[in-house]
Amino acid sequence: METTSSACSSTSTPTRDAADPSVRAAFKEWAVVIDALGRGEQIIILRKGGIHEGRGGFQVEQPEFWLFPTLFHQQGDSVTAGAAERFRGIADEFPPEDTLRLEYFATVADWRKLENETAALRLDGQHIWKEDVVRERYSWGREQGIFALAVRVHRLLQPADLPILKEYGGCKSWIDLAEEPSIEGATPVLDNAAFETKLTVFRKALD
Repeated sequence: METTSSACSSTSTPTRDAADPSVRAAFKEWAVVIDALGRGEQIIILRKGGIHEGRGGFQVEQPEFWLFPTLFHQQGDSVTAGAAERFRGIADEFPPEDTLRLEYFATVADWRKLENETAALRLDGQHIWKEDVVRERYSWGREQGIFALAVRVHRLLQPADLPILKEYGGCKSWIDLAEEPSIEGATPVLDNAAFETKLTVFRKALD
């Protein structure tokens, strides 16, 4: 087994002002993955980065962010059977194209840049992506590698519907929302013990 240094690298997690009840940053992710995060089924986000990330590529820029759901029909073919079954309902209930529905925000608990494929595959069973999708993401682009984020997800008391703006488009991970929905009253989807258990499993797989 390779050592941690050869498998992945980690940098300190960004911090924010805890007194600020609003979050403007949003992170684009598949709707079916956000559903799994919102269920507490997984705490992991795997991200290579979009073609519009800039010269520096994807970076873990924000300590907290909204989960911005995206929808395309190939998602159902890229995830495990149970998630693929749920995807049909997610697609049927997805809001109109001019509406962004925010239900969850996430706090980064840990993150690693995985620098070999074996490290990425050791996370199998902790997320809903199929193995071939993880391999494809790892190898895509000029440089091999993928980021793995462990996040604590919180659910709003009521979903927040915002207008979709043209600047939200494009193949990029991070979006600055024009409005700042409040996170006050949001509750974790997993209790402390359940979250810490999953976080420990994540870390052990990569250490």
